[in-house]
Amino acid sequence: MLGHHYTQSFLETAVASVNAGCNLELSYGMRNNVFMRIPQALAMGNITLQMLRDRVRPLFYTRMRLGEFDPPAMNPYSSLDLSVVQSPEHRNLSLEAAVKSFVLLKNVRGTLPLRAQALSSQRLAVVGPFADNPRVLFGDYAPVPEPQYIYTPRRGLEMLGANVSFTAGCSEPWCKWYSRAELVRVVRAADVVLVCLGTGVDVETEAKDRSDLSLPGHQLELLQDAVQ
Repeated sequence: MLGHHYTQSFLETAVASVNAGCNLELSYGMRNNVFMRIPQALAMGNITLQMLRDRVRPLFYTRMRLGEFDPPAMNPYSSLDLSVVQSPEHRNLSLEAAVKSFVLLKNVRGTLPLRAQALSSQRLAVVGPFADNPRVLFGDYAPVPEPQYIYTPRRGLEMLGANVSFTAGCSEPWCKWYSRAELVRVVRAADVVLVCLGTGVDVETEAKDRSDLSLPGHQLELLQDAVQ
C-alpha cells in the first residue's frame, strides 16, 4: 500500500492492514517490515489487543492443524528423504503431469509429436539459452531438485538416442551477447530444430516486472535466424 501511495508510512500501512483483516505480511528476510509497527499502533490506540488476538487465532489454528507443533515422531513426513521423493513412481507422475500440461499453439504439417523410434535416423539441433542450462529452468517459488534429476531439453533428447547437436547461441536469458555464426552452423546441419527461449527468474519474477512482452536481448534474432 505504501508503494501505491495509499498510505504514507509503515505505521499507517500496519494500521490499515490489520483493521482490514490482514493477518499475514510477506516480508521474508526484512528486519524492518510493516508489521513490526504493530506494537506502536497498539500503544497509540489505532488497533486493539482483542483485534490482534482475532487476527492471530486463525493462523495458529491452521498451524496446529498442519501439525507444526506435534512431536516429530507423530509426523509421517519427517522420515521421507530423496529416495522417496525422487522415487521412480514420483518421477513418472511428474513426467505425466509435464506431458499433460503442454499447450500446443500450432502444429504445421503434423510436425509433432516426434516419434522416438525415428529419432536415431534424424539429426536434431537443440538451440537457445534454455536448451541446456538447468539453472534457468525453474521459476520463482519452485524447489530446485538434485542436479542428477534435472532433465534439460538437450539431455532428455540425448537419452532417447537422438543424434543431437547443441549450441546455446547466448549463455543466459538476457541474451546480450549472441553467436549467430555458431547457431547457423548447427541449424544448417539438422533435420529438426528445437529452439528453447524464454525469460526465467533472471528476467522477471516477483517485484521484477517488465514493460513489454518481447523476448529479451537477442532471443528474437536467434529465433529468426534459426527459422531462416
